[in-house]
Amino acid sequence: MADTTVRIDGDTLRLPGGVVVRFMRTLRLPEKGTHDLPPGLGVFPVRRVCDHPDTVPAEWLARGGVLLPMYLREAMWLSFAGSTEPAALQVGAGKVCAVSGKPWSDRLSRDPQNYVTLPRQPWLDGINSGRGTVRQFVAVPLGLGATVEGQVTGEEVWGGVQLQSFPLNEAKRAEWREAERRHPAPRPPGPIGGGYGAPPAPGAPPMAAAAAPAAGSAPRSRAAAAMGLGVGGSMRQEVYKDVRSLTDYAERPAARVFVHLVTPPEWRRITGEEPPPSPVDRAAYTKAGLPWYDYYDNDAHDVAPSDTLAAVQPVGEWLGADLDPWQQPAPGQVHHLKDAPGKPVEDGDW
Repeated sequence: MADTTVRIDGDTLRLPGGVVVRFMRTLRLPEKGTHDLPPGLGVFPVRRVCDHPDTVPAEWLARGGVLLPMYLREAMWLSFAGSTEPAALQVGAGKVCAVSGKPWSDRLSRDPQNYVTLPRQPWLDGINSGRGTVRQFVAVPLGLGATVEGQVTGEEVWGGVQLQSFPLNEAKRAEWREAERRHPAPRPPGPIGGGYGAPPAPGAPPMAAAAAPAAGSAPRSRAAAAMGLGVGGSMRQEVYKDVRSLTDYAERPAARVFVHLVTPPEWRRITGEEPPPSPVDRAAYTKAGLPWYDYYDNDAHDVAPSDTLAAVQPVGEWLGADLDPWQQPAPGQVHHLKDAPGKPVEDGDW
């Protein structure tokens, strides 16, 4: 029987089919212009919802999954480095597909494509809103209408991030493994220091399993201080078109996970842990001469942008202008890449 368990290993999510996902802290880009890929500033801590039955809202327990802390207007990108076998991974922002702009689905679609293809897609920084560009994932509270979910659907019900994996079917997986055995594909090197393409420093050890909440326990009266993903600045990044047939993949998802986003004060209250420090200022990072990135795959083709996602406006329309100082990276700071078991995470109802 195929494994359908999502596991958390330190601060890494491992989905069936060899899919690896890390949530990376990064610099928030200005909302005007198009920019190179910002650096990774370390990994967000990730904890299982079921490990905190007395402090998370009841609806979060019902949805299961994991939680991570984000500051208001903090940016994030998803790293898939370490994914070992071909798979299709759906990414949702408030149950709106970040690739197609369509409602969340338990089926793969090619027209329009509603997933990223792994391991070819090394990361995803935002929604597929332009030709050869994405708009950066940025945290924003629910209730303002600024999230991708709010702008696309007119409602803010879910928030968070949703992930769902479809590995190759058994026959195609066997074919791929045999081909790999005969001619193993080289792995492209990535930059060091926790940047793009490189795994971050090891996280905390796997957590001990937690018991399910006791039946008849007192209901939680505290409402969820939930956050969702809006968008920020535009950057040069392609979402790659899949070259496989949809019939190469399993018909049904192997696993899924709901990722709840919480404010630092809520993280402290729920987990008892201190949140990471506020992200470094962009100008200070650039002034120090630290790297930015440009990634290009000569053999891959970009998925057409979503008209729905192209209409999503940056969070500055709700939260005010981006007034942080901006210092353009020097040419030498832009690095050109490529061609130029832990504890199980519980799923729930969502």
